[in-house]
Amino acid sequence: MSDDEEIPKGSYAAGRRAKLPRGASEPIRVHINGVEQPRGEVWDVREGAIVFTRPIVKERVSTGRWLAMYLGLFGSYKKNEQVDVEYTLGGQTKLAADIDIQP
Repeated sequence: MSDDEEIPKGSYAAGRRAKLPRGASEPIRVHINGVEQPRGEVWDVREGAIVFTRPIVKERVSTGRWLAMYLGLFGSYKKNEQVDVEYTLGGQTKLAADIDIQP
């Protein structure tokens, strides 16, 4: 999705930044919806944060829609990008799943 592309109805541009987990060190890998993204093309690290070249799109869920999904009346089919970060901490590989996106 380029900056020119329209955000789908029912979704919103959540932002372009995500804070790195405390103590995270290289190698760092970023996955959007389970697919590893190339560093330098889609994202990079600046000042302790992951910075994306485009907005990350999240689904806007109203209270009524959330309740209907909770009750199993229907699911959700809007665009909702989940960002996971794989990083090293104390010599071990760690994974931060569905990290918060900041404007």
